[in-house]
Amino acid sequence: MSRRGALRRLAGACILACALAGGAAAAETAHRFAFTSIEEKPLPLEWFKGKALLVVNTASLCGYTPQYAGLQKLWERYRGRGLVVLGVPSNDFGGQEPGTNQEVKQFCEVNYRVTFPLASKQAVSGVGAHPFYRWAAERLGPEAAPRWNFHKYLVGPDGELRGWFPAATAPEDPRLARAIEAALPGRNP
Repeated sequence: MSRRGALRRLAGACILACALAGGAAAAETAHRFAFTSIEEKPLPLEWFKGKALLVVNTASLCGYTPQYAGLQKLWERYRGRGLVVLGVPSNDFGGQEPGTNQEVKQFCEVNYRVTFPLASKQAVSGVGAHPFYRWAAERLGPEAAPRWNFHKYLVGPDGELRGWFPAATAPEDPRLARAIEAALPGRNP
C-alpha cells in the first residue's frame, strides 16, 4: 500500500473513531453522575431515573437565599408526581456559603424547613466544578453555566437536560412551573 493510501486509511479510521466517541458522549445522561449527600452518603443521580430532577446550586448568605422556601414548595407540590429537587450548596459566588455541611443542613432545616435532598458543598463553576456542572455547561453551552447562586438545571426522567434557569428565576416563576410540568414522568419530552 502506498504512503498516501495508508494516510487515507488512518484518516478514515480517525474520523470513524471520533464519530463513535462523539456518539458515546452524546449518549451520556445526568444519571451517570453522583454527588455526596450533605450527610456524607452516596447520592448517585441514577437513583432518580424515571423522575424529573431540578438541580439548584444554593447558598445561605445570598440575596436569593429566600428561594429555599419556594424550592421547598415545588418539592411538596410535585414530588408525588415525580419531581426531585436537589440543592447543591456552593461557596463559589461571593463566599456566600462558608459553613460546614452540618451548618448548611441545620440552616436549611431551621430557617426554611427544607426536606428535599441536599448534596455536600461543591464547586459548580470553573475548572474545579463538579463533573455534573461541567457536563451541563458543555451540553447546553457556556451561557448555561452558573453565574451566581440558585442557578437551576432541569433534568428529564430520561436523564437528558431539559433546560436551565438563571438565579433570578424564582421557584414560583410560571416558566419554571411549565417546564417542570412538561418534564414530569409520563409527559412527552
